[in-house]
Amino acid sequence: MMLSMILAICLLPVELGAAIPAPPSVNTLPSTTIDLAKTFDGFEASFVLVNEKTQTVERFNPKRCRERLGPCSTFKVPHALIALELGVLTDENHPMKWDGQQRWRDALNRDHTLASAMSDSVLWYFQRVAPEIGEERMRANLKKLDYGNQDISSGLTTFWLNQSLKISADEQVEFLRKLRTGRLPYGKHALKTTRKVITLESTKDYTLAGKTGTAASDDHERMILGWFIGYVERGDEAYVFACNIAADEKAHGPRAKKLVLKVLRARGILPAPTSAPVD
Repeated sequence: MMLSMILAICLLPVELGAAIPAPPSVNTLPSTTIDLAKTFDGFEASFVLVNEKTQTVERFNPKRCRERLGPCSTFKVPHALIALELGVLTDENHPMKWDGQQRWRDALNRDHTLASAMSDSVLWYFQRVAPEIGEERMRANLKKLDYGNQDISSGLTTFWLNQSLKISADEQVEFLRKLRTGRLPYGKHALKTTRKVITLESTKDYTLAGKTGTAASDDHERMILGWFIGYVERGDEAYVFACNIAADEKAHGPRAKKLVLKVLRARGILPAPTSAPVD
């Protein structure tokens, strides 16, 4: 009876403040090590996958799963949550005008809303949000979220860009598990809107949510770190994952995403693509 109750609450979002026991931490769940060396060939990589229905964890490279790295653009997820909670952002349609400065991707050179800034990974949008949150409130909220090392000392508009803020793949998964089920000390609107803007696919069979992140070399010539974090909901099943890849070059978020989707499809968590994937 108790096991059934725990499994059920791990799958379903709850109202803030509901008196229901929290699910076990990812670090206390039964864990197995899986071999994904061929999938991640050419990269130093970590991959964590939590099956919320069975309350089990699979890891590739468990030691690296505990290593803290810069979150890069995956920080846009808690960044949005904090800003929504504080009223700095109102909803997914919160607009910001482009400043006219030409940047390296066409998608950056236009006006944006929170939803489009998340999907297009628009740095300037969130660099405007950060000062409105402010250092004191940012530190307080990172502590509230128990997010990585909570260190913003390298600068309020850059700390997440492979600088002072660090978080592990295990910690990313723990944050996402709480976000997905509403088990963070934030209001319903902030939680629901954040989940909405990170939703990548929603069909009658499954929902895929996630965010990529990329770090460049010091000379900005090479992509050296890539993240893809997120979750899949499918019927009464839920899977939460985090992956990072590193190399001297060609290690970026879209590559991490492609490799994670390959793993999820091989395990039957996601269906095979209907057309040939584009690299």
